[in-house]
Amino acid sequence: MIHTAIMGYGTVGSGVAKVIENNAGEIRKKLGEVLNVKKVLVRRFRDCPYRSRMTNDFRDIESDPEIQVVVETIGGVGAAYEYTKRALLAGKHVVTANKQLVAEKGCELLELARERRVHYLFEASVGGGIPILHPLTECMSANHIEEIYGILNGTSNYILTRMVRNGASFDGALAEAQRHGYAEADPTADVDGLDAGRKICILADLAFGHQVNPAAVPMEGIRGITLRDVRIARRGGYRIKLLGRAVRLPNGHTAYVAPHLIPETLPVANVEDVFNAIIVRGNATGEVMFYGRGAGELPTASACVADVMECLTSQQWTVQWSPDTTGFRDPAELATRHYFRIDGSLNDALRAFGEVEALREDNETSFLTECVSGAEAAERAKGLNVLACIRALS
Repeated sequence: MIHTAIMGYGTVGSGVAKVIENNAGEIRKKLGEVLNVKKVLVRRFRDCPYRSRMTNDFRDIESDPEIQVVVETIGGVGAAYEYTKRALLAGKHVVTANKQLVAEKGCELLELARERRVHYLFEASVGGGIPILHPLTECMSANHIEEIYGILNGTSNYILTRMVRNGASFDGALAEAQRHGYAEADPTADVDGLDAGRKICILADLAFGHQVNPAAVPMEGIRGITLRDVRIARRGGYRIKLLGRAVRLPNGHTAYVAPHLIPETLPVANVEDVFNAIIVRGNATGEVMFYGRGAGELPTASACVADVMECLTSQQWTVQWSPDTTGFRDPAELATRHYFRIDGSLNDALRAFGEVEALREDNETSFLTECVSGAEAAERAKGLNVLACIRALS
């Protein structure tokens, strides 16, 4: 019998226990032994099938020589960081779904795991049950990764879908998402781009081999998206989606999160509701898209348990990146098209940007520029009365 422990018994932690129990036969076939949850670390004891295995003292896990793998689902960078380090130092593998911890401390924890000859795996931290990190680091390892972009947050995508389909306002769509349990009572991390930002940092770390400091990555959410802009975009053949992007530049690399206008002919424009889609562009493969539910109890738990099984069967320590943060460039250097809605005429737009694609003109004017850097777009728009500005995927 192989023993594991779960730290945190919320949505994902309880899901890990369910996957291990419900899929016990398949897991045993692949491991050759039964996988058992021996301990569950909690702050408060409660009635559930694992009540007898609960503890509020991490030392019960740390000092138990039978526990080989620890699954961290606490979240944040406080207790999760401390307990992860202590588990690694104790010679235990650690698996996590904690995107904030991986984005901020992953480089350090990976090095510690390597020193102790154990694994620190985090497939579930990006895309939930969508397999993306292993394909990126293994199946596409012969590629020079040029760009990664995608819909990385299901809550914001659900809200934007409702604004397009039903003509709902942002506030109305958010309230609906909260009623369905897709958004928390405090939706800040989702709608302000923080959740997607942590995920794009992890993807950039792996793609470019250097630590990307989350504090240096601009993270813009969808609170400023109006129903008016959604309608204008749709009439022009575009959809508005919140994208995380990591792009290799001639002189370095960059990453950011922001709403984008996307041509409706692109597959990612038609990813709706709580689904995620991640596109990886390699110099050999071209664009490869990974699609599915990016969150949820069982999809995320499935990725965690798969990582547990890899810890027990693999001796390869292939995931690593440099702590060096040099080479990160301001996303304002990236050239792309920009959508503007202005209080003015099309002639005003033409004077500022030259050739533009007009989307609508009545009391206001909406248009798309040619490809220009963010810095240049801001400079050219100084003489305009700008009501809205959104990047476009070019």
